[in-house]
Amino acid sequence: MIEYIRGELTDITPAMAVVEAAGVGYALSISLNTFTAIQNKKEVRLFVHEAIVTGGRDDSFTLYGFFSKEERELYRQLISVSGVGANTARMILSSFTPAELCNAIASGDERAIKGVKGIGLKTAQRIIVDLKDKIANTDLMQQATVEAGKPVDVINKEVRNEAVSALTMLGFSPAPSAKVVGEILKQQPDLPVEQVIKQALKLIK
Repeated sequence: MIEYIRGELTDITPAMAVVEAAGVGYALSISLNTFTAIQNKKEVRLFVHEAIVTGGRDDSFTLYGFFSKEERELYRQLISVSGVGANTARMILSSFTPAELCNAIASGDERAIKGVKGIGLKTAQRIIVDLKDKIANTDLMQQATVEAGKPVDVINKEVRNEAVSALTMLGFSPAPSAKVVGEILKQQPDLPVEQVIKQALKLIK
């Protein structure tokens, strides 16, 4: 089992990071929180969750990378909830910081969790019921403090393209993604890419 990967950050998008370690380039799926935390770094250490899917037509092996152990633990807690898959869990962690998510679960704020694209009321309620005690009985409430870093200093066209690319990688169709991202940037032209994606996740139909 891989605990973490430390090495040179050779490529990064809001949804994926490539870390070269001992001559091997590892592609890791990441959340917006992790993207924000590492985007300007040359050397990084990402805590790893390995997802192996077998038994279908195409077996798959995916590495998920997290800037902190707390975010990885939240991810593992989320995918333990019935109806929450790998991409949905990552989307939740792209919509909240770990601290915000812990607070939403602890306070029973189903409306906030339901605001994440793809999360219905029943799933939001299930997340709260299944995880409220688990969150309260760990150090996550105190330690989940990964916060957004400085905005990315790029022109709007670059923000738009990067946001649409990230949303496409998360499973959304390019056309509606581009439309929503465009509308967001019309209203808030100086918004950094991670905030554009967070807003788009709540608006894409």
